Amino acid sequence: MLCLALLPHLPQASQRPVFAAIDFTKAQSQWRKSGLQGRQEVLEQWQSMLQRVSTLDTAEKLKQVNAFVHDTLAYQQDLSLWGREDYWATPLETLAKGRGDCEDFVIIQYVSLLHAGISDDKLRLIYVRARIGGPASPVTQPHMVLGYYPEPGAEPILLDSLIEDILPASERTDLTPVFSFNSSELWAGGVGASAGSSTARLSPWRNVLNRMKREGVSLNVSR
Repeated sequence: MLCLALLPHLPQASQRPVFAAIDFTKAQSQWRKSGLQGRQEVLEQWQSMLQRVSTLDTAEKLKQVNAFVHDTLAYQQDLSLWGREDYWATPLETLAKGRGDCEDFVIIQYVSLLHAGISDDKLRLIYVRARIGGPASPVTQPHMVLGYYPEPGAEPILLDSLIEDILPASERTDLTPVFSFNSSELWAGGVGASAGSSTARLSPWRNVLNRMKREGVSLNVSR
């Protein structure tokens, strides 16, 4: 799992709310061109789900995107799935495999919610330490969840690859936040001050965003 480098603070990113657009014609072309092994219909199911939830309220968007991802994907660690540690897959790669780890679940949930109309300023990918074996256990492991923030500074609601329940952070006492980020910005700790540009400081994130763009996913789309 990723370790955050101790780099100097970079200029603060723009606070302009942004969304995502997915060119499914380009995605289908890239799916075939790349020789992805997944069934074509799963890509169509993703598109259909995103069209369906676009008019729903926020709670239903969170619920249905989360349900789709859990119903479609099985959990598998990077080493056995990709043959290397800490590979951040694009949504197309994850759907083609039908499997992924915590980052892969979070990335497709994040892109899906942006496309469904939830703005980037309300979403963060949160790197945490997850306690394993109960509240008193000293054993932790790196993990990632997706946080939805109804208002700036509000308690986030968490989507997690390990459980299907969508719960407020106060009910996830097994998780300790380390840092969080979205398409443009990075924050230290749970609610810490901005630590600069996420793409400048997190090379796996910059890499997967570039690959997603080639597959038809455009972030930072205004509405």
